[in-house]
Amino acid sequence: MTGISVRAAVENRGVDVEFEVGAGQVLAVLGPNGAGKSTVLHVIAGLLRPDAGFVRVGERVLTDVGSGIHIATHDRRVGLLMQDPLLFPHLSVAANVAFPPRSRRPAHWLTEVDAAELASRMPRQLSGGQAQRVALARALAAEPDVLLLDEPLAGLDVAAATAARKVLRKVLVRDDRSAVMVTHDILDVLTLADRVIVLESGRVAETGSAAAILATPRSRFGARFAGVNLVNGVVGADGALRTRTGMSWHGERAADVVAGDSAVALFYPAAVAVYRDRPRGSPRNTVEVTVAELDSRGPAIRVRAEDQPDGAPGLAADITTEAAAELRLTPGERIYFAVKAQEVAIHPSP
Repeated sequence: MTGISVRAAVENRGVDVEFEVGAGQVLAVLGPNGAGKSTVLHVIAGLLRPDAGFVRVGERVLTDVGSGIHIATHDRRVGLLMQDPLLFPHLSVAANVAFPPRSRRPAHWLTEVDAAELASRMPRQLSGGQAQRVALARALAAEPDVLLLDEPLAGLDVAAATAARKVLRKVLVRDDRSAVMVTHDILDVLTLADRVIVLESGRVAETGSAAAILATPRSRFGARFAGVNLVNGVVGADGALRTRTGMSWHGERAADVVAGDSAVALFYPAAVAVYRDRPRGSPRNTVEVTVAELDSRGPAIRVRAEDQPDGAPGLAADITTEAAAELRLTPGERIYFAVKAQEVAIHPSP
């Protein structure tokens, strides 16, 4: 097993990150478009030389700007699987898998990804899911130390993506192969990732286990990805979180949160009640917002407010269709969101 250590600064893309992937672990890289996710993969693959930094896989140094080391892509023993399978259209499936210079046991890997019966077909005869499995077999046939996954399942339908995840998990878990996966799909994180980093504006905004990031995200994108509301602020002497606009959020504080610390308040959209007029009585946290959009989510309607004053994503509330019909909300209207204190968790900022 081999771990991965990366530090990469790419000035013209505004990227400066540092992280490690444990031996045999799958790291999911999340973030909004333009955050630097694909840049990180390209640096590891050797497709892009950073202005400063290094890439190490186990004891092998693949890139070290200070020492002038930059191993060529084809000698890195790094496999790259992208959204486009990039199969050679003039070669059969078997020939595609056998094509890489270091390819070993192509028939074995076709069997491993449940594609042995496709060996004689041409790429144009494959479905999207079949082509992606063949591309995975080609990447694995080169026996890479590291597998890089750049949203390889994004273009597949639900059934094909589910099958591909099953194959990926089998191969990654059994072979203890380290992998770095860029994704926008929460199912990829839930089924494949051991750890997560969130990139925002070219920097690591937070890192942690997949379970921790999804349960208690500390970054704006992490919260939006996990479907959780997040409010930034500073903890006051009374234990409430105070935003820069003076709003106080009361909730259950984590043990490591103390007065004066930067912190975040987290709560689920389902815990938010929506009112046309300021409510009286029990809800302790009440904020006036402007409706940005409404979206149907099965039996619920999600009401998304405009971005918060500090630029964080707008708060969201999930209400029943009956409540939505009664409230008759439209974008641009001013309304009130209310959340009981016991539904709010306050954690340290990353």
